Amino acid sequence: MPSPKPIVILQMGRPPDDFRRRLGEQQDWFNSAIGDSSTPVEVVRPFLDEPLPAPGSFSVAIISGSWAMVTDREPWSERTANWIREVMAAGDPLLGVCYGHQLMAHALGGEVDYHPRGREIGTKQITLSEHAASDPLFASFPEQFDAHLTHEQFVLKPPAGATVLGRSDRDAHQILRYGPNAVSVQFHPEFTPDIMRACIERRADRLKTEGAAVEALLDDVTDTPQAHRVLLDFLDR
Repeated sequence: MPSPKPIVILQMGRPPDDFRRRLGEQQDWFNSAIGDSSTPVEVVRPFLDEPLPAPGSFSVAIISGSWAMVTDREPWSERTANWIREVMAAGDPLLGVCYGHQLMAHALGGEVDYHPRGREIGTKQITLSEHAASDPLFASFPEQFDAHLTHEQFVLKPPAGATVLGRSDRDAHQILRYGPNAVSVQFHPEFTPDIMRACIERRADRLKTEGAAVEALLDDVTDTPQAHRVLLDFLDR
C-alpha cells in the first residue's frame, strides 16, 4: 500500500528569538493543534529557499502566519505566490492562515495593505456571512465565534470570484473561499491562549502608544475551540 500523501506546512519565516525560545515556532503550533494524525506532516520553509512541493504531491498544504509583510514582496514570498497559483490550477487543498491568508489573496489578484484604523490584536469575535450557511466547511458553525488575531496588514480587497465567509469588527474579509478546496482565514486557528497572550505582552509598549488597553486585551484572551475546529475540519475534508 502506498504511503499517504503528507500534510505540508509552509512556514513563512521565524518568530523573534525571544518568542521562539519561549513558545517554539509556527510548525510546533500547527503540529500541536493537529494532534495525533495518521497522515505524516512535513514542513517546508520558503524563506530559507527550500523547494516548494509539487502540486499533487501532498494531501493538504497550510500556509502559516509570519512576522514579515506581504507588501514587502520578498523574493521567497513572491515565489510562494507563484506556487499558490499553480496549486490553485491543480485543485489541491490549500489553507492560508494570517500571512498565508493575505498571500493567497495577493497571489490571486486581491489587494493587501495596512488598515487605516491600525492593527487588530487579541481574542475577537468572528461573524459568519450569509454565504457560510451553505459553505461545505462552515455550514455547521455557529454564526459567531471567538478567534485569536494579531496582524497589521489586511486583505483590503478580495480577489475577483472569492466569496467572503466571515468578518470581524475591523476586518470585513476574515474568511475567504477561492474555490472548492481553497480557503483562507485571517485569524489563527493554531494559537493557544498562551501564544495569544505572549503576542500581546511582547507588543505591550507599542500597543499602549497606539491607545490600546493592554490589560483588557489580556483579560479577554480565552479558549477558541471553534476557530481551532476550522483547522481540524479542513484537514478532515
